[in-house]
Amino acid sequence: MNVDYAICNALKYQSLGLPQGLVIYDIGCQWITHFQKRLKDSRYLSIPEVMKLLVAVGKFHLSAHIRECFVHYSLNFVYGSGQLDGEILETLWSPFNMISAPARTMSMSSRHQLYDDYMRDSNWKKIVGIGLFPFI
Repeated sequence: MNVDYAICNALKYQSLGLPQGLVIYDIGCQWITHFQKRLKDSRYLSIPEVMKLLVAVGKFHLSAHIRECFVHYSLNFVYGSGQLDGEILETLWSPFNMISAPARTMSMSSRHQLYDDYMRDSNWKKIVGIGLFPFI
């Protein structure tokens, strides 16, 4: 239910007039199965009526799925997705491991502060560096 809520809100945010929404989820093949029924049964969940929902599984996670999932949920076959891998959070694990050793000895509040600071710094570096790589 939490994933449904997050995805519904993300699809409604500044999406007026968009004909399609792409949802990339590690278990998208299972999640989408009864999604329309959950929308219909809930008075709190909705997506824009004109929006067609496209569902894909990130390339890293897709390799652990059954063969049929590849054809239906691979980003390689989603028109308009470009060369997207769908694994943005997973790319943060390796650098995040650098702070895991010092964080183990901290109190919970200090550890949360460290994690928040690290992620804010990571996001800031992405924003500042976005202009360094011009589109070709």
